[in-house]
Amino acid sequence: MSAIYEFNNVSVRRGDKNILGPIDWAVNHGERWVILGPNGAGKTTLLQLCATLIHPTSGDVKILGQQLGKIDVFELRTRIGITSSAFVKDFPEDEIVMDVVLTAAYAMLGRWQESYDLWDESRAKGLLTALGVRDLASRLFSSLSEGEKKRVQIARALMTDPELLLLDEPASSLDLGGREDLLVRLERLAKDPLSPATVIVTHHVEEIPIGTTHALLLKDGEVIAQGAVDRVITNAFMSEAYGLPITIHHDQGRYFARAI
Repeated sequence: MSAIYEFNNVSVRRGDKNILGPIDWAVNHGERWVILGPNGAGKTTLLQLCATLIHPTSGDVKILGQQLGKIDVFELRTRIGITSSAFVKDFPEDEIVMDVVLTAAYAMLGRWQESYDLWDESRAKGLLTALGVRDLASRLFSSLSEGEKKRVQIARALMTDPELLLLDEPASSLDLGGREDLLVRLERLAKDPLSPATVIVTHHVEEIPIGTTHALLLKDGEVIAQGAVDRVITNAFMSEAYGLPITIHHDQGRYFARAI
């Protein structure tokens, strides 16, 4: 399989503090990754590298065959879909759900004078349907619940048919019903062979969707373990990462954790 991401001895420093790395990591087509670790582990920094929002202090990052720092990042960003609660505040207050998804085709936030054809509208409706929010298409995005906003953001991220999907804590702030509904939809996405490679950042193993193939576990900016998900999400590695004895329970593709 060809690599979507290749990290070679990558580090990120802020002042005299190393906040990530050195890290060697690769994500290949068809893989579904989850990044885990406690607060301050470096998860957000790693996702920012993946999204081309920052550059490494040292080491090489290749994204979709292009070396970060030697290519126009705006060209790469059109091939990457990303969702993050940090972006929600940037949507106009009067934007309807349908337009939140449609404007991704132009990498815009807010309708202006651009035009969309029937293919664009049909794809947007199809994605909203797949995420279970088709009936909200004419609603104001700002009026939606947190769970509904999460699903609309994922539809928007998929609008341009990206080669990579980055999901930053997609289940955070959701109640039990909202979380489980979202995880079922992410499971369907993972099983679709036409879906892009996926990288999900989360704090909780309970939020890992079925179909996840690989995991990367971080602590204090360093890699505790990486590889096949069932070899990383273990009692030993999770206990080491979180600094207390943890037992992991695996049931029908889902993971659950508790402190001993």
